[in-house]
Amino acid sequence: MGATETHRAIEAVWKIESARLIAGLTRIVHDVGVAEELAQDALVVALEKWPESGIPDNPGAWLMGTAKHRAIDYLRHGTLAEGKHEILGREMAEREMQVPDLVAAMDDNIGDDMLRLVFIACHPVLSTEARVALTLRLLGGLTTDEIARAYLVSESTMAQRIVRAKRTLADAHAPFEVPRGSEFTARLSSVLQVLYLIFNEGYSATAGDDWMRPALCDEAVRLGRILAELVPNEPEVHGLVALMEIQASRAKARVNAAGEPILLLDQDRSRWDRLLIGRGLAALVRAERLGGMRGPYAVQAAIAACHARAVTAAETDWGRIVELYGDLAEIEPSPVVELNRAVAVSMAQGPAAGLEVIDALKDEPALKDYHLLPSVRGDLLKKLGRPREARLEFERAAAMTRNDRERTLLLDRARSCAEA
Repeated sequence: MGATETHRAIEAVWKIESARLIAGLTRIVHDVGVAEELAQDALVVALEKWPESGIPDNPGAWLMGTAKHRAIDYLRHGTLAEGKHEILGREMAEREMQVPDLVAAMDDNIGDDMLRLVFIACHPVLSTEARVALTLRLLGGLTTDEIARAYLVSESTMAQRIVRAKRTLADAHAPFEVPRGSEFTARLSSVLQVLYLIFNEGYSATAGDDWMRPALCDEAVRLGRILAELVPNEPEVHGLVALMEIQASRAKARVNAAGEPILLLDQDRSRWDRLLIGRGLAALVRAERLGGMRGPYAVQAAIAACHARAVTAAETDWGRIVELYGDLAEIEPSPVVELNRAVAVSMAQGPAAGLEVIDALKDEPALKDYHLLPSVRGDLLKKLGRPREARLEFERAAAMTRNDRERTLLLDRARSCAEA
């Protein structure tokens, strides 16, 4: 294997093993920033040695073993290899007492450590942006540059965001533990929110040249599956996994060869990924069996399932979707939910009925700059034979969106109204 192939293999191993390394090390050194540096040290050693010695039969174990030795050195001497970092606030005697048990401690149930890492990356002391960045960095194994490119910010900006997040956790002395009781429910909600934010940014990019960023979708789904294994009895986790799997199944049908958006009702459903749909429906069944159909993610997954089960757009059970949006509005009321319900109402009862719901939302402050409100309204006006008004709505929506592909689509729809 050449040097290039070896480096690619090392990157793949790191992607798989980095979260385990950081999780195990954080429990030992009590600082997620230090733990990441120790794990990175192990990676540097691999990059130096593996091109000559070859990749070990069990590369994950090799990295863990190297990281253990680094952690032992850290605890004994209070420094990292470079000798430039502050020592932990412990006496040397305390460290020496811990060292003999370090190897055994590192080999404890890795699932517990992974779950702790999930919760600390999404700790409420951090801003939402910081939670997203740290989750992708620590759990996803993405480089700072990869995260920066995904969110259309400079690498230095993202690096500062990640550094501040780790410093905030250290300053807050955030415990590396799984919260209990009501705090567990609240913190789990934060974790699910972060995963869905990552997924949505990949599914419908808020800005830039691309309609989708599939790598973010894939990462969110992967992390969701891991979380479902760590907390198998939490219905909303399975609900979120179901929702993401089913939505991700449409990825290949959502854009044409030129990368231009294709709306749901116009998609070639033969291109939907039946494996992902099957996995999503199975996750939805698990959520239902656990009594999760009063959770917002499970209800949204049930809506997505209505689309997935319809062989053609015409066979979609819009009446059921209207009911489900009604359920969602009771669980998690918001103008955006009502906007989505308006679309379902228009499909089930006609565009006039949908427009009535839409017009009741026109003065909602939360939708003031939300481009999908005029976009949906334009679609309904066009169906009602009011092309001039529809064109104005599409143009207004185009001026609001920050995604170039979506803007082009909306302007095309506006032109089609002018030509009608």
